[in-house]
Amino acid sequence: MKKIYSWNVNGIRACVKKGFVDWLKTEKPDVLAVQEIKANVDQLDETILEIEGYKSFWMSAEKKGYSGVALFCREEPNSIEKLGDDIYDSEGRTIIAHWTDFSVINCYFPNSQAKGARLDYKLGFCKRILEKCDQLVSEGKNVVLCGDYNIAHTEIDLKNPKTNTKNPGFLPEEREWMTKFLTAGYNDVFREMHPDEPGHYSWWSYRFKARDKDIGWRIDYLCVNSAFSSAVKEALIHKKVLGSDHCPVSITLS
Repeated sequence: MKKIYSWNVNGIRACVKKGFVDWLKTEKPDVLAVQEIKANVDQLDETILEIEGYKSFWMSAEKKGYSGVALFCREEPNSIEKLGDDIYDSEGRTIIAHWTDFSVINCYFPNSQAKGARLDYKLGFCKRILEKCDQLVSEGKNVVLCGDYNIAHTEIDLKNPKTNTKNPGFLPEEREWMTKFLTAGYNDVFREMHPDEPGHYSWWSYRFKARDKDIGWRIDYLCVNSAFSSAVKEALIHKKVLGSDHCPVSITLS
């Protein structure tokens, strides 16, 4: 069995101060994908760079203190790559790791921002990610697309859908892309295992004590290509894990 976790840590240095390394050593995922690291490698020390039992890989944004993704792996991948588009790689949006049995695409999807200011940029990224998934599947690879998608797909995926229809993360265009992605041969395995259950959230605003009141959104996912979905034995959201405004999400593979 392999455990793959995804977590938007909202600043890896801040998360380390809140117990990230102890959590990682206790939970022992085989692969941990983190997003929004907000750091370059030269800003980090051995506390995070040299965790026993793990090899880490980093894709930082050119802009300091912004975006960025990383992977912590117990088994070293066969290869690592970027998305291959400077417009997105310059913001540290994607890191891709290939093993013999599957590939992990770790993404920090853009926020479409107020009034859809970056919606075109986001939809362009979404389009490119689907193309990359399709390419890998066409090459015979199994794919795990994980990360902070910054999209709540349907009304069940957030506490207050009616008041958020014009807000970033729940815009019609974003939700339409998610539907397109899932009908193109990919599975939201958590939702399939919990089809009618509300209250499963992975992000809460820091405002208005939203986490205490569980006023949240499910915007963090681990989706797989349909042919690989039968290998997923468990999909979980770890709401009790603190350290960020997001919590980790995970799948277990047979």
